[in-house]
Amino acid sequence: MFSVKWLTRTAVLLALTLAIQLLGLPQTFTGPAVNALLLLAGILVNPISGICIGLLTPIIAFTRGILPAPLAPAIPFIMLGNAFFVFISCLPVKKGSYLKFLGVLAGAASKYLILSFAVQTLINLPPAAAKALQLPQLFTAVTGGVVALILAELLLRMQVIDSNVTSKQKN
Repeated sequence: MFSVKWLTRTAVLLALTLAIQLLGLPQTFTGPAVNALLLLAGILVNPISGICIGLLTPIIAFTRGILPAPLAPAIPFIMLGNAFFVFISCLPVKKGSYLKFLGVLAGAASKYLILSFAVQTLINLPPAAAKALQLPQLFTAVTGGVVALILAELLLRMQVIDSNVTSKQKN
């Protein structure tokens, strides 16, 4: 599973994800782009790749100053939300297109529920930070997930990726 090919693809997708975070663009762009790359890693490499990236990005964003200090207590929950988003979204990837979109909706809902539950019951955040980790996360995850599905399909149709990539999800 952790071949040189896997490591290289995961590293490239992690680098792209971090580059987007470092651009300092508004959350309305950065959130969907990061979620799209998490899911693309899950689709194009395998779900473990997307999950690894989803676990690393909040930590790296915090250490680089991209994630504000008041959100530090939320980092474990952001990591968990990212992992569930990728895992659940990737479950129906080999199935029909409607199931893929339902997978993204379910994955986004799981991320939202994890973050919302955490900020409402487990951690104490300033109101603006708590609000940012609730409904906006659902929208950015759905948007990013749909973008990832469209990009994966386009890459497949343009023969940039092999159709075996999406059929080898269990590698």
